Amino acid sequence: MTTASKFLHLCLGSMLALSAASVPVRAEDNSFVLVTPSRIGVNKFLGLGKTGIEKAAADQGAKAKIFEGTDPSTRRQHVQAAIDMKASIVAVMGFEFGDIIADLAPEYPDTNFVIVDTCIPDAPKNVYCAVFREQEAAYLAGAEAALTSASKTVGVIGALDIPFLHRYTDSFGLGAKAARPDINVLPTSWIGGDNPFQDPVRAQTQATLQLSNGADRIYAVAAGSNGGVFKAVADKPGAMAIGLDVNQCGDAPGAILDSTLKKVDVVLPATIDGILKGSAKPVVSFGLAEGGLELVATTEAVASSGCKIAESPDVIGQLKDIQAKIVSGAITVPDPMAQ
Repeated sequence: MTTASKFLHLCLGSMLALSAASVPVRAEDNSFVLVTPSRIGVNKFLGLGKTGIEKAAADQGAKAKIFEGTDPSTRRQHVQAAIDMKASIVAVMGFEFGDIIADLAPEYPDTNFVIVDTCIPDAPKNVYCAVFREQEAAYLAGAEAALTSASKTVGVIGALDIPFLHRYTDSFGLGAKAARPDINVLPTSWIGGDNPFQDPVRAQTQATLQLSNGADRIYAVAAGSNGGVFKAVADKPGAMAIGLDVNQCGDAPGAILDSTLKKVDVVLPATIDGILKGSAKPVVSFGLAEGGLELVATTEAVASSGCKIAESPDVIGQLKDIQAKIVSGAITVPDPMAQ
């Protein structure tokens, strides 16, 4: 895990880079390779990357390959292997690849690299970043929590106190207060420890504390630690959580109100298509307007999602109205990382 300052530099530095797009490539007989930071297994978020690279390859008549990493050394080895096999697109997911791509991309200018969910500073012309405006979906989640809370108290649990995660935690509070000014938003609980993104035991402890302080809605922003939050709310009658990145409502049926979605399966094909057409920008930001982010409640799939919000059509209507205002610009959700 990088330090907070380095993470901020990674995410914002390359957003200032306005280098020209590289020369379009031909997809015929080429391979698109996705390298993940860990095993896909039951990780639905990484699974969306697999779906995205396969869709991009099918759209472009290329072959899709997936290399699953396990640690820093295998991640680098897999990126190098993708380069050596002359893949025309090498896509990676997550900040874990920042240093790897920064080292290798300048050495292989004929290979196009896509980084999903982060950026690198001073990116060379053959590196493209697909990032998200997470604050928009988090704002909606805050509004949803406030509008459905019976105790008038909501909370949010983050994995680690770093600038990037404040896009979720701070924006959740803003959305809650905007939707319901009398709502009590508890201070963010941070899991911390040696493995904050994969520590459900510590997450459950933090969630239990928030529940004891009156929260009946908790936004879980802790990746693999979210299961601990879900267990805590499932044991508390009337309490529910909001999941992250993928539809997690099936992880604890009846205890998950909703989930914010990060549509890697949409973003990755769109970015690759832009690269092949020569129209891709160095950094493309995806939010609600571009379909890169969603709240299950506002999608057509809500009825079959397993999310409890499906039982509250009146709240869904209010959330759709808030979303429309964000998309139109009537509501501007500030980016905590830009402040």
